[in-house]
Amino acid sequence: MCRSIKTLRPPVLPEEATEEDVRAAALQFVRKVSGFRAPAAHNKEVFDRAVDEIAEATARLLDGLEVRGGVRTP
Repeated sequence: MCRSIKTLRPPVLPEEATEEDVRAAALQFVRKVSGFRAPAAHNKEVFDRAVDEIAEATARLLDGLEVRGGVRTP
């Protein structure tokens, strides 16, 4: 759970982020924030909904970013 979420935009990621990349980052974020690797049955719905909502917000963010200038790494 200590793994960092990778940057999903060019030039850090040379190709466009896939839906799987975005979902994996969202899942990692929810795991980190909640403190659960996998939710208990009574928390599964809210956990999964959070992953979906964060993945959607991430996709909108990546679609709206305009990357300018040279190659820089975070």
